[in-house]
Amino acid sequence: MTNHAEVQRILDHAVAHEDVPGIVTQLTDRNGTWFGAAGVADTATGRPRERGDQFRVASIGKAFTAAVVLRLAAEGRVDIDDPVAAWLPEVLRGSAYDGSTMTVRQLLNGTSGLHNTATSDEIVRRLHTRAGLAEHRFDVWRTEDLLELAVSRPPVGEPGQRFAPTNGGYFLAAAVVERVTGRSYADELERTVIQPLGLTGTYLPGPTETRLRGPHPRAYTRMFVDEAEAAGEPVDVTEVNPSVVWSAGAHVSTTDDLTRFFTALATGDLLPPAQHEDMWTTVSTEGADWIPNTAYGLGVFELRLASGATLRGGVGNGPGTVALAMGTADGHLLVTHANSDWNAFPVFFRQLEAEFAPTGTRGARAR
Repeated sequence: MTNHAEVQRILDHAVAHEDVPGIVTQLTDRNGTWFGAAGVADTATGRPRERGDQFRVASIGKAFTAAVVLRLAAEGRVDIDDPVAAWLPEVLRGSAYDGSTMTVRQLLNGTSGLHNTATSDEIVRRLHTRAGLAEHRFDVWRTEDLLELAVSRPPVGEPGQRFAPTNGGYFLAAAVVERVTGRSYADELERTVIQPLGLTGTYLPGPTETRLRGPHPRAYTRMFVDEAEAAGEPVDVTEVNPSVVWSAGAHVSTTDDLTRFFTALATGDLLPPAQHEDMWTTVSTEGADWIPNTAYGLGVFELRLASGATLRGGVGNGPGTVALAMGTADGHLLVTHANSDWNAFPVFFRQLEAEFAPTGTRGARAR
């Protein structure tokens, strides 16, 4: 028994009381599909949030990249336990990293030891101060720039030692894809994932592409490191160059496409059994600066709710966009997106409890 009415109340409360401009949720279960929305796509015009709108998925893109690598593994073109140095010897040469002991699997499950590129001084200066964002939001980051960034600071641990999430692992993983295939990562994403699943609203923007291609909500951010700046009026970052996160999160999608994608990941429809098992083989996230009560697979994660339910899916958060797709192996799935920042996370998790908590464990009213 699901509780879609309670989910709708949570959406309405988020817009009325939690500084979320607009939010949508799409639920799929044995009874079909339900879509709920609250708030606006555009605070200037009042246009409502709508099903079919495109949005930037941020780190949900990691699941797409992992799926590309695993499809290549299924084709026998790469082994995820290959050392990174076997494919990218020049990238790690001269750095503090040993590519002979770091594997492709570790790039994808967050145990590579690579530093967190998102917190590097250069990224913070350019994107998480108001002045920096105004000057650098349209900067073009080339693949070589991202690979250099990925190894620009000391390791946070030995390969395989502990979970420490970083976009850098996904930059290297996509570079492996390009080295293995001789084709661009975007082309392989299209061939191995987008076309087989019929994802009509999903794509990776080109290196200079700053506008979304289809109807979309505006994106509003206060994701600034300075508390005074963060307390100011939100900045509209709808038009931005996402090449800074490339294969780790530049992807654009819709609630329908994410439903199709994560359902295929959950049920095993996209990957053969061996690669499906690889994707959902997890490592502990305990002690990491990440979501509590989780275990991380290859671009995806498992979450244990307070009620005891265990879900699988992906999550993404970037300036002005935050998205989550979580569900169960039988295809019961919740996909949600807000055009704000991480202040929407508590809203997302209340939805999960309302939708997936076992009967009798839900609170009288989630807000």
